[in-house]
Amino acid sequence: MVLCPECESDLDVEEEELDEGEVVSCAECGMDFEVVGVEPLELAKVQSEEEDEEDEDREEKEDEDY
Repeated sequence: MVLCPECESDLDVEEEELDEGEVVSCAECGMDFEVVGVEPLELAKVQSEEEDEEDEDREEKEDEDY
């Protein structure tokens, strides 16, 4: 059983069939996760383009403050 790292609900995937680089989605919270490791299974949150832009804007502002 694979649990969503965000909401801890059961992800409807077969752990043995996942490969690195695949993206799985949680039906409960809607988050997407990339498989970054298979033994042990490791999932990383996939950031949307909007979140990437927000991170870049935040970093630029921090650089300007110094």
